[in-house]
Amino acid sequence: MSSLFKHPNFVHYWIGQIASSFAFQMLSVGIGWQMYNLTNSPLALGLVGLCQFLPQLALTLVVGHVADRYNRRIICVCTRFCMAFTVGILAFGNITDSISAQMIYLCAAMLGTARAFEMPANQAILPNLIPNEMLSRAMSAIASAREISVIAGPALGGIIYLLGPTTLYLTSMSCFLVACGIMFFLQYNFSIKTKTPINLGHLLGGFSFIRGNKVILGSVSLDMFAVLLGGATALLPIVAKDILHTGPWGLGLLRCAPALGALLMSIYLARRPLQHSVGKIMFAAVAVFGVATILFGLSENLILSMVALVLLGSSDMISVVIRSTLVQLETPDEMRGRVSAANSVFIGSSNQLGEFESGVTAAWFGVVPAIIIGGVGTIAIVGIWMYLFPHLVQRNKLEKAND
Repeated sequence: MSSLFKHPNFVHYWIGQIASSFAFQMLSVGIGWQMYNLTNSPLALGLVGLCQFLPQLALTLVVGHVADRYNRRIICVCTRFCMAFTVGILAFGNITDSISAQMIYLCAAMLGTARAFEMPANQAILPNLIPNEMLSRAMSAIASAREISVIAGPALGGIIYLLGPTTLYLTSMSCFLVACGIMFFLQYNFSIKTKTPINLGHLLGGFSFIRGNKVILGSVSLDMFAVLLGGATALLPIVAKDILHTGPWGLGLLRCAPALGALLMSIYLARRPLQHSVGKIMFAAVAVFGVATILFGLSENLILSMVALVLLGSSDMISVVIRSTLVQLETPDEMRGRVSAANSVFIGSSNQLGEFESGVTAAWFGVVPAIIIGGVGTIAIVGIWMYLFPHLVQRNKLEKAND
């Protein structure tokens, strides 16, 4: 692990990830709490996630091509600046008392557009900074950085929100600007390795690659459907306010609990990388994710809810590390942008679209039934995917396969 941090570029990249994730997690607390205060509607919370996801879906083919043809570092710099500008709009809306649900939806769409361009470029840079044999440890280290921010960000965001949403948005904007500056000075030698003519086949290359690799297809789709059904983060403001009867500080604690579990697991995996039976381990982890979701849905106690979310986060981290490492190892560098863009659709579907699904289900059946149904659905997905992707179940090691 220590040798990983002897690479200066990786250290800069790692710190930039912390700042960017810190900004986004604080922002999520502010937007979620303010939107629920403005609308008192579970569906409105789900629509925020949908507004972030739709631009990502619409731009999938474009952003993958951009990440493969243009300087990935410059793309990350520009997109992080755009995210800082968008958060500045929210701060201005609060300063002038013109904030509204419509303004939050618009800013969510702007954030979704910027993140659509940033995610594939940001993910595709990492394998160029370190040797392949260190990639699994690097994935765990990056996950640790993200989860440190996810722990501190929501908790601090909930406290800062007590000073007013304007203060929270300005703090988030400052973190995005720091992340932008760090990426600007990253030493990254950009070169175009292919000048394949641009056509539909080229743009769809990422999806074609994933479809042709059953192990990657099974792992990314398993994660997508499991989190799509089992993810309940969009409902946390409602759980905190109406079920657990806490304030913004309680919401911050709930948001940081999954990150605490993920951080502990990522540290463990960085020190003791998975060596064998990675396929079976991933399916078991996703099943635990479903069980933890059910426990969270049944809980009416803040401590028990946090324990369930810690378990949820730690199990999810196992799946994330396995999936992310497989995707990077199996993908040629000249295709990493397009494959990362296609993969980001799966991630966005599970996260932002999952928030919309949670909001709709909660509006139909109620918050608690929606969470429990999602957990049961996740466990069912595990059984179905083990039947559909037996080769993934039998995957033994995190290394490039010749099959």
